[in-house]
Amino acid sequence: MDLKIAARMIAVLALVAAMTAAFMVLRGAGSQDASSRRPAHPGGEPVRAELERCRDIGMAAIADAACRKAWVENRRRFLEPAPHVSPYAAPSADKDQSRLLPAQPATPPSAQNPSRPDRVAP
Repeated sequence: MDLKIAARMIAVLALVAAMTAAFMVLRGAGSQDASSRRPAHPGGEPVRAELERCRDIGMAAIADAACRKAWVENRRRFLEPAPHVSPYAAPSADKDQSRLLPAQPATPPSAQNPSRPDRVAP
């Protein structure tokens, strides 16, 4: 009885493997090689293309100087802190200045309150 169950399991697995192989052949997924994964249109981001090339060559990328340079550039691009922008920065010259309040003139010393002198007499 155990032999019959094992034979049925092997038959089912063989059938699944045959169906999978037939599906891949009909779909055309089995005929692609590593070079077909590259983008069809050249250009774009050169670091990205170099990183894809390094990924495709595998362990040989460790000794490749161009791959090391691309990795450094990629790390710099993603790990570099963004420039800090202060929310209280002075308005730039190209902004509309008509809505701003005019600058208040400084109060002359003669118009100061005499009950609160700025200096103490010696």
